[in-house]
Amino acid sequence: MSIIRSFVSPVCAVLAGCIALGCEKPEPPRAHEKDIVTPHGYDGAANSRLLRRFAPITVDSFGGTTNEARTTLGQTLFFDPRLSKDRAISCASCHDVSKGGADARPAGPAPGDDLHQRRNAPTVLNAAGSFALSWDGRATTVEEQALGPLLNPNVMGMTNAVAVTTRLQRIPGYAALFRDAFPDDAHPITFENVGRAIGAYERKLSTPGRWDKFLTGDRAALTPIEKEGLRTFLNVGCMICHTGPLVGGTMFERVGVVEPWPNQTDPGRMAVTKSEADRMMFKVPTLRNVAKTAPYFHDSSAATLPEAVRKMGRHQLGIDLTVREVDSISAWLTALDGEVPAALAVAPALPL
Repeated sequence: MSIIRSFVSPVCAVLAGCIALGCEKPEPPRAHEKDIVTPHGYDGAANSRLLRRFAPITVDSFGGTTNEARTTLGQTLFFDPRLSKDRAISCASCHDVSKGGADARPAGPAPGDDLHQRRNAPTVLNAAGSFALSWDGRATTVEEQALGPLLNPNVMGMTNAVAVTTRLQRIPGYAALFRDAFPDDAHPITFENVGRAIGAYERKLSTPGRWDKFLTGDRAALTPIEKEGLRTFLNVGCMICHTGPLVGGTMFERVGVVEPWPNQTDPGRMAVTKSEADRMMFKVPTLRNVAKTAPYFHDSSAATLPEAVRKMGRHQLGIDLTVREVDSISAWLTALDGEVPAALAVAPALPL
């Protein structure tokens, strides 16, 4: 379930990509340059051709079932701590849907040096639209990914799939919920159906907002400083990797592509592929709702959004962004916030 706490925005071959896209050439480092003063009347309007690199989302962007009973079951399972060995941890423990879909806690040492625990919990909001899940892309769908933490001994700790289904079968109220969610199954309480139900719920966690209004023609949806930040974001090269409907979530990239990343302890996607070529490669996360998901990066190495922006400029682009640039980009990123329907953000009554 883990997807910008997520702010790794690795930009590979920025200059070559910008030339191919026709965007402006990234500027060289300007560590000692004074803050740029915005010209009178400038509103930061972006090149409409470059805006085609993005796309708006809607409440129905991530597909999923029309079976409301399945979504209800998935939401119930997502919030139920009884799916963990000690009955204390639920999916919502690390992914607070009401607060950006993450947990606001920094990553730290973990039992057995477990990578899942050493990494920041990425947001679950809009995760269904990503090309892969988790920082290292170990799953390709939310249905698949939802099952991983259940059996991880350092997360929810269930012994195996049978232990999960046995636990659910011993809660009488789940029988009817599974039967309604999977009416064609003779024996609906299965491990696979747990993943399918949680996935159905997560596919409803779409958060359209002001950014989407802007993309669909409402240029007043962004403030002047947000438009300036968007233009800067495009011009310095961030959009080479942070692109598409999620403003990310479409590719893997090496963190520290220009300047080596300070923390080299996490091998990234190499943990999955076992290929040295994938060392320090991570999924580029979505930037939607990023203002709500501090601390940032897989290793929680930035506590604030401006700090994360500066770090990306230096390590991914080789640019020392000015204070004005950092502030304007940070302002634009707040325009990527959106809210899930209130009914989906709260724990339902758990079955007995």
